[in-house]
Amino acid sequence: MLFGILLVSSHLSSAGIANTKHNLGSTGIGGTSNFSGTAEVCVFCHTPHAANREAAVPLWNRNLTNSGAFATYDQTGTTTLDGGVEAIGSVSLACLSCHDGSQAMDSVINEPGSGLDVPAYSAGSWSGLVANTDGTIPVDVITNLGKDLTNDHPVGVQYAGGGYSNANPQGPGVDRDFKPPVTEINGTTRVWWVNTATEGGTSGYERTDMKLYTRVGTRGRWLGEPQPYVECASCHDPHVDENPTFLRVTPSGSTVCLACHTK
Repeated sequence: MLFGILLVSSHLSSAGIANTKHNLGSTGIGGTSNFSGTAEVCVFCHTPHAANREAAVPLWNRNLTNSGAFATYDQTGTTTLDGGVEAIGSVSLACLSCHDGSQAMDSVINEPGSGLDVPAYSAGSWSGLVANTDGTIPVDVITNLGKDLTNDHPVGVQYAGGGYSNANPQGPGVDRDFKPPVTEINGTTRVWWVNTATEGGTSGYERTDMKLYTRVGTRGRWLGEPQPYVECASCHDPHVDENPTFLRVTPSGSTVCLACHTK
């Protein structure tokens, strides 16, 4: 699993997360979804101390739902899905710690201010906070995806039906209806992304490119091999909202879809 794995070369002039709906503090623009107890911004997702070590994202400040609790897209029985789908994990599991609707937005491990307000910590894992029923996301709000993800874009799915791996980094993918990703070694790990050319089409990764997440495959092709997967943050960048719903590129003209799919 890998998060923040690529060297970002971005030229966006962004106001930053403080002016997006992901600012859940008292200074945020979300209205009813904001928490009046703090003006901090980052604390609702990240903490510099005592973070959840099970999360595949930096210094995560929330408890994770058991990955087996989710129904995934492959359970629909569709015949058009040709990539293996892993159990929900990687960065998507962190996204769903807010967006599955089971915890209040302010249910964090390390509260702002005086410090920790958490249950017992032992043997390297958190025992978990009890879901807060006061202030959880209403069931009719689109950002509450719940645990049934069979009607959402697949996550934890092999890119292009599989075919890319350490042993075969250039592909091609099994499904030729996908654009080939760019790949390079970052540190000691191979990474992949789909170049959208939004910021000038440089060969290096930019935040408007579709990021693929390196996981070790347990289903589908190339079992046991690090390979690229589509996750929530492949299409969404949680820190900037130049585009609706934090999309990396504009949805106009299906630009998001056509960044990867050749139709």
